[in-house]
Amino acid sequence: MWLCGHVTAEVAEQILEQIGGIVCSDTSIWRRVAKWGEKIKVLEAARQAAANALPARGSVGSVPPQVSKDMGTSMDGIKINVRDEGWKELKVGCVFDIEMRPERDSKTEEIVEQAHAVNNSYTAHLGEPAPFGRALWAEACRCAMPQARDSVVIGDGAPWIWNLAGEHFASSRQVVDWYHATQHLYKAAHWAFGEGSAEAIRWAKGMETPLYQGHAWKIAAALRELAKQHRRVAKELRTEAGYFTNNQRRMQYLEMREEGFPIGSGMVESGGKQFRARLAGAGMRWSRAMVERVIPVRAAILSRRFDDLWQVAYNSPRK
Repeated sequence: MWLCGHVTAEVAEQILEQIGGIVCSDTSIWRRVAKWGEKIKVLEAARQAAANALPARGSVGSVPPQVSKDMGTSMDGIKINVRDEGWKELKVGCVFDIEMRPERDSKTEEIVEQAHAVNNSYTAHLGEPAPFGRALWAEACRCAMPQARDSVVIGDGAPWIWNLAGEHFASSRQVVDWYHATQHLYKAAHWAFGEGSAEAIRWAKGMETPLYQGHAWKIAAALRELAKQHRRVAKELRTEAGYFTNNQRRMQYLEMREEGFPIGSGMVESGGKQFRARLAGAGMRWSRAMVERVIPVRAAILSRRFDDLWQVAYNSPRK
């Protein structure tokens, strides 16, 4: 199972023979993945259901003690090819601890303390946001995020992310990933001044400072003015203005940095790339049943908890 969470069955067959001297066809490997992957999938589903279950009527549970650290979660999506369905979105979530580390500021060259995501743990779901939200909440509970001193949700601005944040992480701060915010800034500049033009780049760079300082409303106002001047792309510019207006409270980058929180979603994007490497390689096309057995295995490997999960699965009652 562990090997097939990393590589295809064909490659696993070669590794087993060349390194371990074990002859096992890729077909036999897939049969074992189907068997144990289904068991792991069921165990993970049960864990998620328990984390999301309402307390029994009349029960009085103890409140877990707060942990003396800040934590966060981030969400993103990647596409994988599912047989008879086409390209479908695999929603990926990351739960992480926040650690301050010294690093050199790219502009001032000074050594400053910056927040970094560490101890990253992942979950993923192929399908709609609601079940993914429950899976992410279960992972957050496993990592003790509800008991964190403070927490943050980082996303790219997609509405489904903030809907889930409001439902499951209502007390957490919310931040639009800095890279995605600047992408929208440059996209708007290219609409107004021409793709790749010096004027577009100059305008966007000039707007990065007020954006970082938390003045997204200034960006929105400037874009609405540009919409009046560039009628041909007025609709697009007003749409971008709306993006900054709607996410203004999630774009307090200087404040978040000063208070010790990351402003980028690299932790979940890195996880997405690692899911993509295993599930969306060249020519890969999955049956839904099989990919749903591999997803929790891949998540456990990336979270460095496969050994614990395997022990539970292997020692669970036989059916």
